[in-house]
Amino acid sequence: MKKIIITLVMTLVSNLFFAQAAFDKFDGQDDVTSIIVNKKMFELMSKVKMDSSDKEAQQYMNLIKKLDNLKVFTTTSTRVTSEMKAAADKYIKTDGLEELMRVNNGGKNIRIMVKSGAGDSQIKELLMFIEGGSKDNQTVLMSLTGAFDLSEISVLTDKMRIPGGDDLRRATKGKK
Repeated sequence: MKKIIITLVMTLVSNLFFAQAAFDKFDGQDDVTSIIVNKKMFELMSKVKMDSSDKEAQQYMNLIKKLDNLKVFTTTSTRVTSEMKAAADKYIKTDGLEELMRVNNGGKNIRIMVKSGAGDSQIKELLMFIEGGSKDNQTVLMSLTGAFDLSEISVLTDKMRIPGGDDLRRATKGKK
């Protein structure tokens, strides 16, 4: 019985480390632009004074209090795009994300996957993968973790000017 418990604990712990490090190999590569924001930064950002009459600013402040981690990786390299796609596919399968939506428009493929939270519209993790279609053929891999509502994400992508944010906003418009 003791061996079973130890094996179970080790499996759960290794899954946690895999989830956190699944895309870290792209950070620091020459062909990849990385944006990584950790919980501490979100906590500091939530303390910034904003105009209380600005509804969008208040939505933004409320959202960033709910976020744990944001990782965005972009590339135009076909080699790195293949690696990102393989890493995203593996992560989706092993971490139990479910497809929220898929859009194929003009050669641009957008996949949005989520790990649901406690409520119907509650999200624990959002993974977005955008491949091809633009004039510079940019690939975007974004992972966002926390406890947030899907309808709140457009505020974040607007304020932080996240690559692929326009695609995410259009894809999730009206989804709750």
